[in-house]
Amino acid sequence: MLHRVGGGGYAADLLLEQAAALTSRDAGLASQLVFGCLRYQLQLDFLIGHFSGRNPNDLDEPVRLLLRLGIFQLRYLDRVPAHAAVHEAVELAKKHRRGASGLVNAVLRKVTRRAVPWPDQATELSCPAWLLDRWTHHFGAEQARAIAQAALTEPAKYIRIAPGSEPPAGVTIEQTEVPGCVRVIEGDTQSLRLQDVGSQSVIPHLNLKPGQTLLDLCAAPGNKIRQALETPVHAIACDISFRRISEMLGLCPRVVLDAAVALPFRRRFDRVLIDAPCSGTGTLGRNPEIKWRVRAEDLVRLQKIQIAILKNGLGQLADGGRLVYATCSLEREENEDVVGAALADAPGEITLVSEHWRLPGRDRGDGFYVAVITSDKSAVTG
Repeated sequence: MLHRVGGGGYAADLLLEQAAALTSRDAGLASQLVFGCLRYQLQLDFLIGHFSGRNPNDLDEPVRLLLRLGIFQLRYLDRVPAHAAVHEAVELAKKHRRGASGLVNAVLRKVTRRAVPWPDQATELSCPAWLLDRWTHHFGAEQARAIAQAALTEPAKYIRIAPGSEPPAGVTIEQTEVPGCVRVIEGDTQSLRLQDVGSQSVIPHLNLKPGQTLLDLCAAPGNKIRQALETPVHAIACDISFRRISEMLGLCPRVVLDAAVALPFRRRFDRVLIDAPCSGTGTLGRNPEIKWRVRAEDLVRLQKIQIAILKNGLGQLADGGRLVYATCSLEREENEDVVGAALADAPGEITLVSEHWRLPGRDRGDGFYVAVITSDKSAVTG
């Protein structure tokens, strides 16, 4: 799985696929190993160099991955016996190249739990320095550190309980500040549909009323449109992926389209939701591979798409309507700059009413940005 993540896969998807046949205990350990190695990757690579005297980037990828796995178990976990961690890593190294097993064995047998001084803040927080610098500039040094620290911890599990629905049996829950969103404190969530509290916080900004029309331009996988349909509205769900929108069977009418190009709708809508494709830097706790994968040039590429989608969405907004633009990104290129660019070309009756940030380390759950945009009439009628 770690090898496939390095090739562009996502850990959560791979674990769902690969760990399905495992016992719950083994699946839990697999998850802990995969996410742990990804969250602490920069620390682990420093420790490889510390205990081996070699640059980890000079090692073959399988050897580097095995050393990360071994060091993570030896230093970060308490319940895996040291001899088992070393033995398994050595045996796996033999399958890659027998000569590599000696190096893996020698390095792992040097590993101790003694504190090691980290060379810099980026290594201490296992976060790329360029991301830390950006967050420091945008949110301040204290909040930037809190964001990076939050990405090192396993995220809490949240589910949605729609109005009138009974809480699921067998789990202990607590209410959150978002109506209908509860945190699972204890119990098996395997059969439940998880939805982060940050994600659930977006729909209330639409201020939906029964009977209104709603256009969701980036609907898959469908969690937000499901939440929106708790209010009896007339919704259309759109997405660029036929496969993903096909899985939303029975929710509402669905359209496969690229929201960044001209839209096919003649009518306008009371409400428009744009949960835009983005870098996902607000979700590093559950998608830690993103921090090693995202590049500054990705933000520029995504921004062009986001501006186009937002402009198209504004063109579908009815008089007195309300549009919510949201991302799970912390980067201003995908948030404030997108809204500013789209509104610069918008007609005078379009108004940015408010902006909202959920920040990891300060707020529960994933990081999110939300912009609420209305016409002049909606500012009065709400």
